[in-house]
Amino acid sequence: MGSFILRRFGLMIVTALCLTYIVFFLTNLYPNLEKLAKTQGNFRMSEEAVASYLGDRGYLQATPLKYMQWLGVLPGYVKIKDDGTRLGKCLRPGVVAEDTPTYCGILQGDWGFSTVSKEPVANVLGSRLANTGKLMFWVMVVMVPSALIIGVLAGMNEGSRTDRSLSTVSILSTATPEYVSGVIFIALLASTRHGIGPWLHEMGLIEGKALFKGTAKSAMDSANLQNFTLPVITIALYGMGYIARMTRASMAEVMTAQYIRTARLKGVSFHNIVLKHALRNALIAPFTVIMLQFPWLLNGVVIVETLFSYSGFGWQLVTAASNNDIEMLLAVSVVSVFVVLFTQLISDIGYVYLNPRIRIS
Repeated sequence: MGSFILRRFGLMIVTALCLTYIVFFLTNLYPNLEKLAKTQGNFRMSEEAVASYLGDRGYLQATPLKYMQWLGVLPGYVKIKDDGTRLGKCLRPGVVAEDTPTYCGILQGDWGFSTVSKEPVANVLGSRLANTGKLMFWVMVVMVPSALIIGVLAGMNEGSRTDRSLSTVSILSTATPEYVSGVIFIALLASTRHGIGPWLHEMGLIEGKALFKGTAKSAMDSANLQNFTLPVITIALYGMGYIARMTRASMAEVMTAQYIRTARLKGVSFHNIVLKHALRNALIAPFTVIMLQFPWLLNGVVIVETLFSYSGFGWQLVTAASNNDIEMLLAVSVVSVFVVLFTQLISDIGYVYLNPRIRIS
């Protein structure tokens, strides 16, 4: 197991370097750099002025050289102009030139400086990542147990009315986009003029005119049942159906296996058959799908974050891309690549414990 994990870590490092280099190359194409120069300077800058701006800051160096500086394995670019002005990668606003470090890359914990937020990328991205992490946690708490229960119940009763009903619910939840279900939830549960909130208020069952808040902006500071329920169930409902369908298919297949029939003939209780024999093998495929939800939740919930005014990681990715914030885009790519590779490693390790027949050669 130890050698397997070491090999996987080595493969993760090589894969991360390749993927981040591709992203670095694409974000540092000259049209993007030209747009950056005009955004920071003047949109009417001439080509000579753009080339001078980019050259003074090291953007016109060879891409492999810039990538090594960004990683922090080479000293950061520094240029001293004729008037004594120092320009370079490691310079930061408000920092004395003598205190500027020689190396300022990812390995040194320096994620760069955001040209949009005008502050270090780590400060901005850290808060956005914390917001999405909080959202991801509660979504997984709601989504995974619910999906597994629905899938197991449907698979145990294949072809029955229970199976057809639960499968229909799963298909409808997956087929309904987040922006549709989110709007429906806001109209029904967060509206003070329509939906069930005013009706319950008139009956004296609730104090306000809405059950929940239609925005999660306040949840970034203090999440509670009112301001965090709708975004959580909107995301959980969309992912729950897919996990439930995968669990149902695996459970139905396992329940027809020969060792399950043997256990029944031996008189083992149905409860023990499901929990001790069938469920463990049936969770292999759903486990993969569950681990894939983490990268999706990290980057793919931007619609929900926008709908509920929740500034998270996905929202920051779209903002950085639309404003050509190169350093922020690179930092987002590093985090995304790490999450994808790490969840894949957890999946591979989990297979061994879920199914002893899987051997690591």
